Amino acid sequence: MSLDPLRCMEAACQAALVLGAVVLPAAWNALDASLVAVLAAMLALLTTGFYALHAVTFDCFRLTGQRTRRGFSYTRSEE
Repeated sequence: MSLDPLRCMEAACQAALVLGAVVLPAAWNALDASLVAVLAAMLALLTTGFYALHAVTFDCFRLTGQRTRRGFSYTRSEE
């Protein structure tokens, strides 16, 4: 399995949005070098988490053959 650059970029953007909306406003006044290092580590950790979540979800859909054009349902109905 190789690293998908588009999926990685999407995960990094989502992690940046989470940090920008939640952490950065509270930490803006106390921003120094050590806090920037902590925020960079949090960004890397969140990016890794989002990437893994997307990879598992979308690869699962690809492997199981579920398509969104016929309507995805969280529950299976035996019709």
